[in-house]
Amino acid sequence: MPVDLSAPFSWKQGPPETVAILDELQANIVKAHVRDHLSMLFLCFWDTAEAKTFLTAITPLIKSAKTHLTEVDSFKATKSGGSPYVGLGLTAHGYEKLGVPEQNRPADHSFGVGMKSPETRSKLSDPPRSTWDGAYQSTIDAVILIGDASDAAVSARRTQIELLMPDSITILGEETGVAQINANGDGIEHFGYVDGRSQPLFLTEDIENEEDTTDGITEWDPAFAPDRVLVADPAAPDPAAHFGSYFVFRKLEQNVRRFKQAEEDLADALGLTGDDRERSGAMLVGRFEDGTPLTNQRSDGAHEPVENNFNYDSDTDGLKCPFHAHIRKTNPRGDVFRPPIMARRGQTYGERTDDPNGDVPVSGRPTGGVGLLFMAFNADIAGQFEFTQQSWANNRDFPPTPNDIRPGLDPVIGQGIRDVDQTNTPVWGEDTFKSSAPAAQAVTLKGGEYFFMPSLAFLRSL
Repeated sequence: MPVDLSAPFSWKQGPPETVAILDELQANIVKAHVRDHLSMLFLCFWDTAEAKTFLTAITPLIKSAKTHLTEVDSFKATKSGGSPYVGLGLTAHGYEKLGVPEQNRPADHSFGVGMKSPETRSKLSDPPRSTWDGAYQSTIDAVILIGDASDAAVSARRTQIELLMPDSITILGEETGVAQINANGDGIEHFGYVDGRSQPLFLTEDIENEEDTTDGITEWDPAFAPDRVLVADPAAPDPAAHFGSYFVFRKLEQNVRRFKQAEEDLADALGLTGDDRERSGAMLVGRFEDGTPLTNQRSDGAHEPVENNFNYDSDTDGLKCPFHAHIRKTNPRGDVFRPPIMARRGQTYGERTDDPNGDVPVSGRPTGGVGLLFMAFNADIAGQFEFTQQSWANNRDFPPTPNDIRPGLDPVIGQGIRDVDQTNTPVWGEDTFKSSAPAAQAVTLKGGEYFFMPSLAFLRSL
């Protein structure tokens, strides 16, 4: 019987043939695997037979989606800790190195050409490959993700994996992620803003939990069909029953000092004073640092839980939240059609000596060495990740505005020449706009790649 992925399903009471896919699906795809510490190992294979043996040997360490969901349920009931998260992705070159026939490899075109190809870099306005970190200038065959609640636990599992690794596998590079949280216990990124909201939910249990424990789902519906994230695994023993997902990774370095200076410059241009100066940052991001949506109110203070049940239907003229704001550019809820949303699984990297949310002079903020390990699962790289970056974040004319004012690039992740004044910066709630210079680019791509997270059944069959 075909697996129906056209609507969210219950992992406890759903159709048996649908629930069964979770036993062979890697964790972290249909539900985020929470981890405070993360290690990412980027690998190169030099010997096909030894690479296959290695991948088969570590497969028992790779957590299935079913095991993850069961552990989450157990934690709610007994507060018992779960096992470490281990995930594995292969590049198109990795599939070639493993000798998988071309007709059995994941067919996504963007996956096939890779992130570092001239075609992709041109499409996304990415910086030259020569400016990327060394590991990403190399040809990567695989990535291993290891996550847990403590650095010691991650190190222990990493050592276990390294002991299984033959000399014919080279570790090209490693990234280390450490979660950042604010005073309310919410996850934040290095500019200091609450991050990780508006995730698509694919399981009915998670949708019901969102409705019951947050500010609701009447205005922003987080329910999405699993076929937005799951893809039949063409190299698995049974592609009709075994699934994987395309995994996008990008290392994004954040120049915190530059971004905070942009906030100060915008506050000056708008004549904001006192506590109201915080609104300048919200005009760039779309939320205040604590997560309060700017389209809902002109000051912060709404949290526990962070508000997410909103759209822009009551702000169609951009009188509250500017059209250029990051979250309005990349998730224009209500402005256009249902967004091609991705399952984002990012993690911050880099150590800070300053408090991201503290009253610190701009000169005391880091200019580099910190950032986001952006990760997202997709069913269609071009239609989801690349569309969002190219057609929305990098598009000076998106979203369309009622007065034909050009929004300009996304002030956070937009790539390209920032030559459009942010002339649609509103005086909150009034039919008055002020012009301001676009925020200088403060996020720089340092490298990345496209992977496919295959089914466990495929890895066991190598």
